Amino acid sequence: MKAAIMQPYFLPYIGYFQLINAVDVFVIYDNIEYTKKGWINRNRILINDKEGYFTLPLKKDSDYLNINQRELAASYNKENAKIIRKIAELYKKAPQYKFILPLIERIFMFDNRNVFNFIFNSLKIICEYLEIQTKFVISSSIVIDHTFKSQNKVIAICEKLKVTNYINPIGGQELYDKDVFNKNGIKLNFIKAHTIIYNQFDNDFIPWLSIIDVLMFNSIEETKLLLNKYELV
Repeated sequence: MKAAIMQPYFLPYIGYFQLINAVDVFVIYDNIEYTKKGWINRNRILINDKEGYFTLPLKKDSDYLNINQRELAASYNKENAKIIRKIAELYKKAPQYKFILPLIERIFMFDNRNVFNFIFNSLKIICEYLEIQTKFVISSSIVIDHTFKSQNKVIAICEKLKVTNYINPIGGQELYDKDVFNKNGIKLNFIKAHTIIYNQFDNDFIPWLSIIDVLMFNSIEETKLLLNKYELV
């Protein structure tokens, strides 16, 4: 059985969905510390021919809380309306706009202020649209010693789920040792996305923006083809 383990990212780039699509089970961390300046509650879209950010506003709280203990800000209802209008204005001339804007509205209007639940719901909606059948498992539901860190935690999760092939983003090559995984009966691979280019209003292409950008410019059939543009190393 193939598996991957990741933090929850909000409307991440297509590489995240390539990873989900490449495995049988996708474990999503809910009981790890929220990190600032990452991709948990923000991402990039095309703004006036350049990359720009959109961000889910969070309630001010301790920096040491886990993701599943964080909440969206009280102002979220007002803020999400602004974000939806912004996305609508920026992408109104995109070829798939009429199909994708309702999907985006559904994601942003989800009535749950818990950050993990909100992001998890968005991932499930995108996967449903793209007909990705991978099973999701929430990390806190797995009975292991959750004080384990990094490679040891990944191996413990894989052993509990009887995973035979663990796949990690290519950026983790320096974090994980294939020999250590092999000794535990687990094959370790890294997923490396191929170069992906598509038309963005006939401007110079900006890669690795949010899945929003991919979906606005590519049909569901074209996006499914992009999901398979990778290699395992």
